[in-house]
Amino acid sequence: MAYPRDISIADAIKSYYALPKTHRVHWSKARKGQVVRAVREGAISFHEARERYLLSRSEFEQWEAEYLAERGNAATMQDA
Repeated sequence: MAYPRDISIADAIKSYYALPKTHRVHWSKARKGQVVRAVREGAISFHEARERYLLSRSEFEQWEAEYLAERGNAATMQDA
């Protein structure tokens, strides 16, 4: 994947995950899932996600549980 010269690789990766710049957004299920996916795939650290989005550990864990449950439901539906 080629990146423009005026953007850092880190910013390009974060942009790939469509992460909000701050915590001041409507937190839809999809947006929460994007943050969880980015953390799980190592695009941003858990610590960075907590600071950027003002998340408590328990709140992130709840998002992660919802994300994994949704992925499990999607996999089950594909198998049917």
